[in-house]
Amino acid sequence: MLDDVTSVTLRTALSALSLRQRVIADNIANIETPNFHARKVSFEQALGAAVSNGDDPAGVAPSIARSLEPTRLDGNNVNLDEETISGIDTGLRYQLALNAMNSKFGLLTSVIKGAA
Repeated sequence: MLDDVTSVTLRTALSALSLRQRVIADNIANIETPNFHARKVSFEQALGAAVSNGDDPAGVAPSIARSLEPTRLDGNNVNLDEETISGIDTGLRYQLALNAMNSKFGLLTSVIKGAA
């Protein structure tokens, strides 16, 4: 019952969003590190394609790539404004997925209790 496409997709998304949050925090922590290149996490396209094609969403792994943004004189390319916005966006997406998961569990609880 908890291995349906919706539950697996939400778990996969929450895991990937959590990874993105950690990468963003790492980018910000290294904003003053010479020659540090920011990293970006992507998974949404692959997860959407897996669900659309009927593939197992649990098999979708997020990809981490180095940012291709231009570097400063010290060789670092972390952009605090971009990281801050990305962090807020990721937090909101995480909260949305978490709310969806909570709603699903709430429905299951109601069914189990026999409430309609």
